[in-house]
Amino acid sequence: MVFSSAVFLFIFLPVVILLHTVIQNIKVRNGLLIVASLVFYAFGEPVYVLMLIGSVAVNYIFGTLLARNKNKAVLAVAVVVNLALLVVFKYTGFLVTSINQIFSSNIPVPDIVMPIGISFYTFQAISYIIDTYRSEDSGKQSFFDVLLYISLFPQLIAGPIVKYNSIKDEIKTRMVTTDGLLHGIRLFVIGLAKKVLIANTVGYAADTVFSMNTSLIDMPLAWFGAICYTLQIYFDFSGYSDMALGIGRMMGFTFPKNFDHPYVASGIRVFWRKWHMSLTAWFREYLYIPLGGNRKGLARQILNSMIVFTCTGIWHGANVTFIVWGVMHGILISVETLIFKKKEQDRFNVLKWIYTMIFVVVGFAIFRADDIAYAMSYVGKMFSFNSFAAARAVGLSFLTPYFITILVLAAIACTPVCRYIADKTKNHKIYNVINYGSYVVVAVLLLLCIMNLASTSYNPFIYFRF
Repeated sequence: MVFSSAVFLFIFLPVVILLHTVIQNIKVRNGLLIVASLVFYAFGEPVYVLMLIGSVAVNYIFGTLLARNKNKAVLAVAVVVNLALLVVFKYTGFLVTSINQIFSSNIPVPDIVMPIGISFYTFQAISYIIDTYRSEDSGKQSFFDVLLYISLFPQLIAGPIVKYNSIKDEIKTRMVTTDGLLHGIRLFVIGLAKKVLIANTVGYAADTVFSMNTSLIDMPLAWFGAICYTLQIYFDFSGYSDMALGIGRMMGFTFPKNFDHPYVASGIRVFWRKWHMSLTAWFREYLYIPLGGNRKGLARQILNSMIVFTCTGIWHGANVTFIVWGVMHGILISVETLIFKKKEQDRFNVLKWIYTMIFVVVGFAIFRADDIAYAMSYVGKMFSFNSFAAARAVGLSFLTPYFITILVLAAIACTPVCRYIADKTKNHKIYNVINYGSYVVVAVLLLLCIMNLASTSYNPFIYFRF
């Protein structure tokens, strides 16, 4: 089940929110959310519900042991067990295929279906056991508290990655308010519009271009396809994050913000402070800082950055393209560390913004490609300076008035213009007009989303790859 499906929008979510609002007892509320979350996960993969519950049980046991005795060996075993689970289900096929290619062997490639969201809930489980090891007042939570934390359906399959300590109080007690419901609905619909109206529109164009043989692609079409995918992954991912935050807000949870207009960043380092912020924070806290961070000299800082971004690429998927993408960003950040002073990195600069977006778009072209050979060929087309009529006709076929309108709206939505207007008017009477007017806009967006979902079957869930 995905957020943009009819079953979720018209049955699952309204029923869950209604029951959660009506029920006042916190234990009954939590029980409702546990059942709802397991049903949500089982909708597409009933077998893996047992694995999810088993993972929670194992991590709860490790957490209980670590709360009683801060044993590094137990912590190491717990982390290894979680990573082993991730490796088995996500990377076994990739590893076996790579071994066969390198050594010309013929080892059978196991047909293992990757559970949806395993990358996200595994990292949440790891953060839980590490934080339990670090904390002096941990270990007071019940098994059902941990089960709710890891399985909570808004952020189960696409993030954001939430730390237990950030919502433990809300698991124990939380208020459902009218303002929270209204704000949550608004945020959810905005996220839905990002996904359905923008991401799906540009995503269809990106899929069309990336499905073509590169011999049929010229430079303008290659850039068109890469830019469309760059917009798709942002509005799809940030849209799902907004929907998750909105659902959480409806139920009294406050999840961390996951995106902060990364496409206005002037520098790759700044980009990563704005892109998938919960993942960046996770790697910083649980890998970069333990490795020494920037405390052990410039050379060690650069090495740590390269390790982190290589792991970031690996985390995204079992493909060489993801690793190359991660390494590329690690190299760019290392170069920025050597060239730019820290103060300069926070200042907006047009030339730095242009260079940033060029590398972001090229990086996402590699990220999107099915294999490294296609990725290199595609990137080559982006800088081939060729153009021919057949490719031009493909690109022009997408430039309808509707598509151009979506591109314009996407370009505006990539900037913090709405936040700027809100900040400038918050002390004026017009702010209330804008605030109440936003709900009219939300109603229109919801109607457009419903019409779009009813009229087209194209509604991809791109996190199947991750």
